[in-house]
Amino acid sequence: MITNKPEENPVGGKLSFENTEIAFKHASNNDLKRAYWLFRAININFLVKIGPPITNFAMNIGLPIKGIIKATIFKQFCGGETIAECDPTIKNLASGGVGTILDYSVEGEDDEQVFDETRDEIIRTIIRATGDKTVPITVFKITGVGRFGLLEKLDAKQTLTAEEEMEWQKVQARVKAICEKAFTANVPIMIDAEESWIQNTIDGLAIDMMRAYNKAKIIVYNTYQLYRHDKLASLMSDFAVAEAEGFILGAKLVRGAYMEKERKRAAEKGYESPIQPDKESADRDYDAALYFCIENIEKLAIVAGTHNEQSCKMLAALLDEHQIPHNHPHVYCSQLLGMSDNLSFNLANAGYNVAKYVPYGPVKAVLPYLFRRAQENTAIAGQMSRELNLIIKEKKRRGI
Repeated sequence: MITNKPEENPVGGKLSFENTEIAFKHASNNDLKRAYWLFRAININFLVKIGPPITNFAMNIGLPIKGIIKATIFKQFCGGETIAECDPTIKNLASGGVGTILDYSVEGEDDEQVFDETRDEIIRTIIRATGDKTVPITVFKITGVGRFGLLEKLDAKQTLTAEEEMEWQKVQARVKAICEKAFTANVPIMIDAEESWIQNTIDGLAIDMMRAYNKAKIIVYNTYQLYRHDKLASLMSDFAVAEAEGFILGAKLVRGAYMEKERKRAAEKGYESPIQPDKESADRDYDAALYFCIENIEKLAIVAGTHNEQSCKMLAALLDEHQIPHNHPHVYCSQLLGMSDNLSFNLANAGYNVAKYVPYGPVKAVLPYLFRRAQENTAIAGQMSRELNLIIKEKKRRGI
């Protein structure tokens, strides 16, 4: 295993994730105070549990709480309701050397017209990113442009009806239209990972898109959730295919987002859970994936999506050990807007390629995403305390 060593940055200091001045340079005093009170509220499990049903009820009966949501949790974790509303966030992140990944975060739709509209919106994010270094990568979910139940049936290798065959052709056409636009615009695009029981179908689509568009440059990335015990092997297998067929593998590495749902379904249906037995196993595979990717960095490209400090340190050490420039175009780090600014901005300050996921969409439609962020923060007690402590440290430094 490669040892973690301090990384020299362009201005002569060392890479330190404790530097709150750099981490929060982009945040006004009011931003910092809002984040402080918001994270304190999120830290109360009771509020996180009762918040979603109360908020949904209030929105459904028309209570005027949209303004409160938009000024608090939405402002912390989202860029706006439209691409244009995200412009101040894009500029703010860019002031600290951090790029933006526009993420249209409308979820749970199940209608052909909505799928077409979502395809068009994702293409608009590509158009917004074209020629703009502050928006270096784009992203979408296959379930944004296709029905979950159809993907589930495909994954289970069930025979499709004639209608479903036509529906599947439309899904493939939407994915192709998005990736083709990304190719012609020279804007990389990531395909997000989803639940294990639709993931094989997503993986197949992603590899097909890489075959078509990753011959000469990196355009399409698939996502590997390393909290699954089979995904390190998938990464290596896909790389072997890419090498044999002459295309660049795009790999976004994450730990994962559906753990409780995955374990519950496996228990209910009586199959082996795809989730690692413990956090240490997920960490081990994540670091092994980083190591494998850096060893092969000329033939694959990675986006290291992580809020884990040790993984960021390891990536920095790996680049140094292999004498790879911090800003190598095949290496990006990524975190979510509103979280882990100490990682994002200190890495960017040290010359690494960094981009934040910036979710956007109508407040009501983005609520499921926002509730998940709150619940994740509460579940990861250590990270929650870390976020709060860094904000408190910066507040004290500023004397506010």
